[in-house]
Parts: sequence; C-alpha cells; structure tokens
Amino acid sequence: MRAVITVIGVDQVGIIAKVSSICQMHQVNIENIDQSIVQEYFTMTMLVNISDLSVPFEAFQQEVIEALPSLSVHVMNEAIFDAMHRI
Repeated sequence: MRAVITVIGVDQVGIIAKVSSICQMHQVNIENIDQSIVQEYFTMTMLVNISDLSVPFEAFQQEVIEALPSLSVHVMNEAIFDAMHRI
C-alpha cells in the first residue's frame, strides 16, 4: 500500500529532513521523491510505501502536516490521489 505526500510553499531549511525523519520513525519507506525550487517556492512530491506503517494512517498524516505548519502539506492514499488526477 502506498501514499503520496505533497509539500508546497516558500523554501526553508529542513523540509525533506522533517518528512524523511517522520517516515523513518514510523517504518514508512520512501520509494520516489521529486522536488523543485522556482525562485523561493519549493514543491515536493514523495511516493511512500506504508505497508509497514507503525501507527494509524490518520496519525501519520497529522504528524507530517503538523511538522510543516507554514507550508501546504497533503498526505493521501495513492488510490485517492490517482482518482483525483484521473481525466
């Protein structure tokens, strides 16, 4: 089972480190990461495997969101992400 984490906002030190640390703490494997910085704006999409997630998905989701309060952060099941972006 996989999830997609997206982060958008003004660039700052430690964004990837914070998300990666939370993933490691909860047995979430990062399978793919794409990031871009345009002027001062940071965007990241991370595909993670949550098959061995050590806490309920909602708790993991909330922890990632709360770690980056000044940024727009979304954590969603891959199936929901795919359904939202299907034409």
